[in-house]
Amino acid sequence: MDVLLGVVLGLLGLWLVLLAGLFLVRPRGDVLSLAVRLLPDVLRLVTRLARDPGVPRSVRVRLWLLLGYLALPFDLVPDFIPVLGYADDVIAVAWVLRSAVRAAGPDVLASHWPGTPEGLAVVRRLAGVRSPDGE
Repeated sequence: MDVLLGVVLGLLGLWLVLLAGLFLVRPRGDVLSLAVRLLPDVLRLVTRLARDPGVPRSVRVRLWLLLGYLALPFDLVPDFIPVLGYADDVIAVAWVLRSAVRAAGPDVLASHWPGTPEGLAVVRRLAGVRSPDGE
């Protein structure tokens, strides 16, 4: 019984550490709420990047793992919790997109972006990329 309690407490502690990590790397400002509204376009972007043979293999693997995580029926924070439920998904997308842009270059976002220029500006902010005009 003590072992089971230890395992449960260990898993709970690990979950809390992961939540704290997500909180620390979260996007700042209104980017989080804007990114939730752009989710369909972002999913198409991630899929296009994952299928592009010009993108480094390690980046494509991360993108496919991200798509797998987003498809799972369970998350670190359940999706039925208002606002916070989707925050972990947005943070995971931002984290993977930042690493993808660092490895593949910022132009790869624009070349695969399926949405509006305003949406691309939000995704650039989410991925930590300056716009071409330096803003």
